[in-house]
Amino acid sequence: MEKESRDSFSAQDTFNIGKAIAEASKPGQVYCLNGDLGCGKTVFSQGFGAGLGIKDDIVSPTFTILKQYEDGRMPFYHFDVYRIGSDEEMDDIGYYDIIDGDGVCLIEWAGIIKDILPETYFNVIIEKDLEKGFDYRKITIEKH
Repeated sequence: MEKESRDSFSAQDTFNIGKAIAEASKPGQVYCLNGDLGCGKTVFSQGFGAGLGIKDDIVSPTFTILKQYEDGRMPFYHFDVYRIGSDEEMDDIGYYDIIDGDGVCLIEWAGIIKDILPETYFNVIIEKDLEKGFDYRKITIEKH
């Protein structure tokens, strides 16, 4: 998959797309989740966690920056770097050890840390299109 787009017409569709992507994910992969506020990043993340078999509630780590889930088929590291001010802060939370680890990473607002992303990652972009409906989202997955 170099680039693929999927249509979502509901929160359930967005959840299911996140779940399907996680079911196909492998240890060491990094997914960068991008989209405006309120576009469905948390719903996508919840589906992603479900696709890994995570039983815990998946919540956005806006204030903690990182949430770790260990009860799925592999470790799941969920970052929200919206509040990050420097690369050093990422080092302080163990980013460099995690990014090269045996789990899968989902990073919200990854553009903020683009200089320290691994060479290969998947960019996931969630976009609204009100002409197609209030709940419509175009979800594009692109290998970088």
